[in-house]
Amino acid sequence: MNEITMFLVGLAVTILVTTAALRYLQPHMKTILIELCGTEERARFWTSFSNVTLFLTPLIFALRIQPESGTLATLIYAMSDQISLALLGLVLAIGIVGIIIGRFIRLRRDDTASTGQTPERAGLQQGR
Repeated sequence: MNEITMFLVGLAVTILVTTAALRYLQPHMKTILIELCGTEERARFWTSFSNVTLFLTPLIFALRIQPESGTLATLIYAMSDQISLALLGLVLAIGIVGIIIGRFIRLRRDDTASTGQTPERAGLQQGR
């Protein structure tokens, strides 16, 4: 395998792992976002936004690692570095989205606790 093939294999693995993680998270994230946003249209937007962010972040990390010319072992180590940085990017992106969603959950919970309403009822009354 040459350097370009190894680089492309690393990108392909990154894309596959990221896509699998997004498919796993999608239904759970959509449910939470519908509750937080109040409408399905808003939740669809934020789900799409989150998916793009969670897909592109690891890809950016993976593209930063470019194998050097050398032996097959060097190429395998370079591919390993590429995949590990991509996974780090995925974890960071998921963490950032989780922090943002968590803040909205706390804000919504605090808002509904102060009015004594359920989150669904408060969203309906506020036009969300």
